Amino acid sequence: MAEDWMRALSQYVNQQNQDEIDFGSRVEEGIVTDLDYLLRLGERKRRLADWYSERKAVPLRCETRAKLLREIEHREGEVEVELQLLRKTDYERGGVQHREEVIHKQRLTLQHEDGDWMVARVLQPIPERSAPRNSDAAAESAKSGAGAKPYLNRELLKSGFRSTPYRRQDAVLYADRWWDDFNPQFAAFEVDCTNYISQCLFAGGAPINYTGKRDSGWWYKGYVGGKEAWSYSWAVSNALERYLSGKSGLAEPVDRPEQLELGDVIVYDWDGNGAFQHSTIVTAFDAGGMPLVNAHTVPSKHRYWDYRDSYAWSDNTVYRFFHIVDRF
Repeated sequence: MAEDWMRALSQYVNQQNQDEIDFGSRVEEGIVTDLDYLLRLGERKRRLADWYSERKAVPLRCETRAKLLREIEHREGEVEVELQLLRKTDYERGGVQHREEVIHKQRLTLQHEDGDWMVARVLQPIPERSAPRNSDAAAESAKSGAGAKPYLNRELLKSGFRSTPYRRQDAVLYADRWWDDFNPQFAAFEVDCTNYISQCLFAGGAPINYTGKRDSGWWYKGYVGGKEAWSYSWAVSNALERYLSGKSGLAEPVDRPEQLELGDVIVYDWDGNGAFQHSTIVTAFDAGGMPLVNAHTVPSKHRYWDYRDSYAWSDNTVYRFFHIVDRF
């Protein structure tokens, strides 16, 4: 019996893989009976087709590897599972081939109907929309890393800021090293995008602005006396946007994505209501000179900057583009 529903799961993953590059209507009978999901899938495929066309890009192939994380519940004739999908998508633009990688999680309910196993429900979490508004909320989801938690930039804390170049390539190397994992020297968060971006900036030499107050500066101490210690701006997208927009000396707002360089930052307000929920770092450029970004929460590597392929994206999405200064 387990082999039967596992075969159905494999068929579902194959269909997911095809739907990322083939935007036409499916001729063959599908494995999914969840009508709400099928409606959303149709809308997503239309959006992806328009997205590629507007970018003058052509999807070439997609490889989706699935990992069964756990069986949540197993009843007679029904099983609920949590699935991780690692998707690698190759596309061509301007004669150059690019690859992006994204890791999603899904919860599926499979049911045995008329002798066959079918996917009866598909739940697609959208963790980028779950960004906390402040560090107290972020701390509830934080998990301590394995290593010690020392002060960072110890010299800077003692002597103040120095004229130091931003090492953009170091920030990018760090971003590519940890895009799908957590550095054990830092706390990890369920919504980890801004914590990850802050680590990338720090790896590039961005100076800690330690105030000891959560609502000011940009700093991280880790766990002190069993309690978390970091600024809102280190761990929360909305606070990072305010910090970079202010007089931090760390960044300069720019108007267009074409003005960004490697190691620069984009933040996202999915609903256009002034609350920024997601942060990414520029790690490459496509053949047209448009930024490709890395992120956490939904781990992403060299993803097209506008995120129109994201389940979190909406027509109201607002972006902020930040050029990290060349010298601090």
